Amino acid sequence: MRVIFMGTPEFAVPALEALAAAGHDVVAAYSQPPRPGGRRGKALTPSPVHARAEALGIPVRTPVSLKGADEQAAFAALGADVAVVAAYGLILPRPVLEAPRLGCLNIHGSLLPRWRGAAPVQRAILAGDAETGVGIMQMEAGLDTGPVRLQGRTPIDGKTAGELTAELAAMGARLMVQVLGDISAHPAVPQPQDGVTYAAKIDKAETRLDFTQTAEEVERQVRAFNPPGAYFECAGERVRVLAAEIADGGGEPGTVIDDRITVACGRGAIRPLRVQRAGRGAMTAEELLRGFPIPPGTQL
Repeated sequence: MRVIFMGTPEFAVPALEALAAAGHDVVAAYSQPPRPGGRRGKALTPSPVHARAEALGIPVRTPVSLKGADEQAAFAALGADVAVVAAYGLILPRPVLEAPRLGCLNIHGSLLPRWRGAAPVQRAILAGDAETGVGIMQMEAGLDTGPVRLQGRTPIDGKTAGELTAELAAMGARLMVQVLGDISAHPAVPQPQDGVTYAAKIDKAETRLDFTQTAEEVERQVRAFNPPGAYFECAGERVRVLAAEIADGGGEPGTVIDDRITVACGRGAIRPLRVQRAGRGAMTAEELLRGFPIPPGTQL
């Protein structure tokens, strides 16, 4: 098929690669404009999709918006059979949605209609869902309201957001190739409207560990926000927790109760296993304590 690809982060790269490998004619890749990056944040850095598309010899377009008539006309002029969208980051106006012959298909990282919106992976982990998945959705004007053509499932089973995102990206790529291989075999199935939940964008304040919650909920915070890592504050410094386990014990929430940084929660306790100080590499809790003592009784 003649395909327009629209995506920005690493999550979208496997789908771009899979479409090219399957022999589809990817006539253009749309991505968010390059952002300041580098050591001092001055050099403009292309998105992962932008960089991979260029490496594959695919023309890249990075409009700030698709609302203008000129951008919409340029999009339509590509004469695509379908547009494949994966975490692109811009709203698609109706003229864009309707321009390709088969419309726009989105790779969404949840079991719709659960977790529509911006942060489905993190919200599924935080909620304690047993499983999640990815769906190939026919896009329409509403927020993730379109019918699903094909869906895959996977248990969450203690995975971090980073691990789950990588798994869903690979799964979504496979499913998209399957759908495009024989789109007539995967009709758009309307979604039931019962049980709709919304995955609101992550606020930075949510990444601060809340020890007034149960130990189970704090452990989910650790997994949901890795990367980059949820954190606690001690001695005026933020320490990110990259992995943790539920432990025995209790006390005033936020109090360190032993010499292994076990922290009392609203119910139960949590023990950090892998941590990271600002400007340092990841390390075990034991390695942290050698140069950054956190004695029992410390309030985090």
